[in-house]
Amino acid sequence: MNEPNGMNRLGRAVFGAPRDLGDKRLFHRLALIPFLAWVGLGADGLSSSSYGPEAAFTALGQHTFLALGLVALMATTVLIISLAYSRLIEEFPSGGGGYVVATKLLGARAGVTSGSALLVDYVLTITTSLAAAGDAIFSFMPAPYAAVKLPVEIGFLLFLTILNIRGVRESVLALTPIFLVFLVTHAVLIGGGIIGHSGDTGAVVTEVQHGYQQGVSLLGVGGLLLLFVRAFSLGGGTYTGIEAVSNGLPIMREPRVRTAKRTMLYMAVSLAVTASGLLLCYLLWHIVPQAGKTMNDLLAERMTRGIPGGRVFTVVTMISEGALLVVAAQAGFLDGPRVLANMAVDSWVPHRFSALSERLTTRNGIVWMGVASLVALLYTGGHVDQLIVMYSINVFLTFSLSMFAMLRFWWGQRARPQRPWRIVLFASGLVLCATVLVITVFEKFTQGGWVTVAVTAVVIAACFGIRRHYADAQAKMQQLFDELGELPSSATHVAPLAIDATKPVAAILVGSYGGVGIHTMLNVWRAFPNHYRGIVFIGVGVVDSGEFKGEHAVDQLRERTEAMLGEYVALAGRLGIAATSRVAIGTEVVEEATDLCLNVSAEFPKATFFAGKLIFRRDTWWLRLLHNETPLAIQKRLQWAGKMMVTLPVRVREA
Repeated sequence: MNEPNGMNRLGRAVFGAPRDLGDKRLFHRLALIPFLAWVGLGADGLSSSSYGPEAAFTALGQHTFLALGLVALMATTVLIISLAYSRLIEEFPSGGGGYVVATKLLGARAGVTSGSALLVDYVLTITTSLAAAGDAIFSFMPAPYAAVKLPVEIGFLLFLTILNIRGVRESVLALTPIFLVFLVTHAVLIGGGIIGHSGDTGAVVTEVQHGYQQGVSLLGVGGLLLLFVRAFSLGGGTYTGIEAVSNGLPIMREPRVRTAKRTMLYMAVSLAVTASGLLLCYLLWHIVPQAGKTMNDLLAERMTRGIPGGRVFTVVTMISEGALLVVAAQAGFLDGPRVLANMAVDSWVPHRFSALSERLTTRNGIVWMGVASLVALLYTGGHVDQLIVMYSINVFLTFSLSMFAMLRFWWGQRARPQRPWRIVLFASGLVLCATVLVITVFEKFTQGGWVTVAVTAVVIAACFGIRRHYADAQAKMQQLFDELGELPSSATHVAPLAIDATKPVAAILVGSYGGVGIHTMLNVWRAFPNHYRGIVFIGVGVVDSGEFKGEHAVDQLRERTEAMLGEYVALAGRLGIAATSRVAIGTEVVEEATDLCLNVSAEFPKATFFAGKLIFRRDTWWLRLLHNETPLAIQKRLQWAGKMMVTLPVRVREA
């Protein structure tokens, strides 16, 4: 391996040293136990109690007595959606969440719609959480400090981006103390708020009855029902984040399904109690929205007024709330890149998004999520009201697609005894989620909802364009294979011919067995007749997000890569060419291939390196984005090391 230079040493200091892929217990050590998964993924759901109940309560206007019904419906909704996703996890234990569910059960178009909505959703998860964190922290601070709120939120974003590039487990462990402080302070806040008014039950009941009678006289029963449903829907931010566990299944400790279901239970109970408890406290303590202050801050101040240490408790509570919202942004950094990776494997987005860094994180996806979140933060100025509207639409679009997909799935499972209860569960979830989606889009379309709809539509269109390009490129490469004509039959077994290491050899880099690799081999032999005395096939097995899914993944990848190289060696033997192969496994193909080539050069001093590269008639920036520049990057490094490498063009004729 090359010694790290100054920039590499700086990068390792910031992002961490490379993981050892030879460590058999690596996957086990990186996976999360239920509690840590609750911190890393459940914080998104739990933190939504900081803004979801407030949005619902504010939407009631003067009819706050309806909050009592919202308390029950909010807790019920959390439990129904959480239970539905627990059952979804049972059917899809490999993870992937809404994207995989919609793809498998409703088809590719529904899948890419759900996946695109999730990508936008996770960008807004990060942005909304950080903006709400800024609101919580600056809520108890003097007004002049509000001028630095947005720069502070941008600082949080940069911090989380770097932390997640270092690794999932490291980021979760670093943020666990914040999560625990939030739990303790909000348990005291809710418990104290309810106990402090426990003797006023009769007065509250009377107030609710009087409010109902007055509301009926003003709006009628139908009007009150519409107001109630509207407030429930506009408080939909409360339920965001519930799907994070099903998307993050690949990072769970084995047995994954049990770990994920335990994590979902922790999140459901904590969110239901916290969100409904805060809503009840707003009603009991007659909290009224106030500009520049969050309702949780007003509740804490009202409850602790006149109590020794009350101000300190309020400050600690709000800091913990703001800090947890920062933690909640983790869900976007954990699950957003994972959705990108799943879509990259299916060729909906550039393949490079499935690549893992040397820290075994999807660095490209993490950086993309960070940049996109920065754009959203600057566009909205960090205004939570606007962000929640933009955020909720895609959350409930993916919820609704997942519920409908599972309802349809269970409708066809006539032989399974759980069928009736599962149908009731997913039908209930679909009604709740679709109601929130429709009302939110209708009510808030002109207030920011159109942005989410437009951006999601653009992402979907881009995904279809990328998929079509990859399909065309694959068809062209199949044509290359067809143009090869008759090759010696694979049924003919020829013993491999030995290579004389003192003679000139062609070292050919190949990624898979097919038209590009075979064309490159034949072109080398035609271009340099009687010069080379053998071929060394060089292959790198790339551990990406589609491969790194278990303790034996690396060994299985090595076996597949060696088998692929074996096909080339066998073909060369049938053509009468002496051949052998060399293999390496890694996450960064350029780095691993360069090191492997240098080792081959030491073994075969007269080796010349070759690689095939797809060439398009019109070279554009988006083609460079979709197709990596691996051969050129390796060539540059080898030439700097004083080794000869030739890149042979493989022309792709565009229609």
